[in-house]
Amino acid sequence: MGGWFKPLALAFCAAPILLLGAYDSNLDFPLFGSVKIPLLYTALVVFMIPIMGNTINSIDVLNGVASGFTTIASFALSICLFILQNYEVGIICLCLSFASLAFYKYHKFPSKIFPGDSGAITFGAAYGAIAIIGGVEVIAAIAILPAIINSFLFLSSVKKIVEHREIKNPTSHTDDWKLQTTSENHAPITLVRLLIAKKPLSEKQIGTEIFKLAIFSGILAIITSFMMGVNI
Repeated sequence: MGGWFKPLALAFCAAPILLLGAYDSNLDFPLFGSVKIPLLYTALVVFMIPIMGNTINSIDVLNGVASGFTTIASFALSICLFILQNYEVGIICLCLSFASLAFYKYHKFPSKIFPGDSGAITFGAAYGAIAIIGGVEVIAAIAILPAIINSFLFLSSVKKIVEHREIKNPTSHTDDWKLQTTSENHAPITLVRLLIAKKPLSEKQIGTEIFKLAIFSGILAIITSFMMGVNI
């Protein structure tokens, strides 16, 4: 699938949400309360699912990362939804959590199965849809901050939407098969490249570091959910 095809195709996934009216046009922020943006929110729904899908897909560069990251983020989001007493959507989010956890069992290093672009995008799109239906867009974004930062770094260095196979590899292997940063000047900046900037790491070690960041972001999301009822 080409670089532009995936986000455009994912935009159509927002159609059922819009047609069924399964969303609230209020965008909730911690401390500042709700902002009512009916027309702007419709555009947000259309853009959010492609963004979430491609954000999770962009971090799917190592064995087990996409499924493990989705598991951590969706469990954190489920807790947030229960804190906000949105039990129905919280249970739906738990379904995504356990589905991604089951996939992780076979996707973790060394992988026996691979999700590919379609699988990773499905994880992200489902996560985005749950965030919209549950009205927890800001909290959901906080829970996947490492993946968002990875996408931002990638796009800011490449400066266009491209298929990842079309770009220079940002890493290379050492003699003992650890990953190290490449000397290629035009290689994109990514989260993995930042993690191995100090010293080479094995694929399993990098995955562990990414999961630590995911857990930290999940904790921040949970803290944010407690702050949703607080106004300044």
